Amino acid sequence: MLLIHKHPSLVPAETLAGSAVVVIDLLRASTSICWALASGARDVRPFAEVEDLLRAANELGRANVLLGGERGGVRIEGFDLGNSPAEYTPDRVAGKSVLITTTNGTRALWHARLAKRIVIGCANNRAAVAAALREEAEVHILCAGTDGEPSAEDELAAGAIADLLTQPSLDAPAEVARWRELVAAAEAADRTPSEQFARALAEIKHGQTLVRLGFGDDLPRCAALDVLEVVPEFDPTTGRIE
Repeated sequence: MLLIHKHPSLVPAETLAGSAVVVIDLLRASTSICWALASGARDVRPFAEVEDLLRAANELGRANVLLGGERGGVRIEGFDLGNSPAEYTPDRVAGKSVLITTTNGTRALWHARLAKRIVIGCANNRAAVAAALREEAEVHILCAGTDGEPSAEDELAAGAIADLLTQPSLDAPAEVARWRELVAAAEAADRTPSEQFARALAEIKHGQTLVRLGFGDDLPRCAALDVLEVVPEFDPTTGRIE
């Protein structure tokens, strides 16, 4: 069984209990988390609130951790890193624990806390995530959304992952159908699906917000399909993503 949820508010946490859940916040938390681990971070620890993150940083020792995240799309004052995947490079994060809080993505991760398996997914690791979950009997894809509402970018990324987990059929979720339309448009325009996806991101509300904030280069980064092999998994009992 494969289900796609457009926003955490639309699915009770109990519904996810005992299943495998893919959490997607394409722009940009899930993408940045994947890049942090691909760049050699020891682990990533997500927090819903800034205050909780700062408390944990004090307990662990500020010199022992990196603080990452955003509010309103921009780096939080006093933090080491923002929420752009371009910041999570080996020279910055290798061997380090990264504590991160974002407006939507880290909250979605904690919403899935009752699942038996919580995977962080994005376009960059789409194929790796699909391969890791192919034998799971029940998969839920949980979109983080933006500012309390469903977001088109998360739904497209969910469709891209689900497309690899489902056979072509009339019964495919609507998100898969929209993803297949994007792929068809790419073929008609002689573009790669990644290029077409980046163009689509530039047309949606949150993509336009990132462009206004100076993060336009993140759109093609977040749209690039299958460029990472990492499959980050979140363990709520330890609070770590590894």
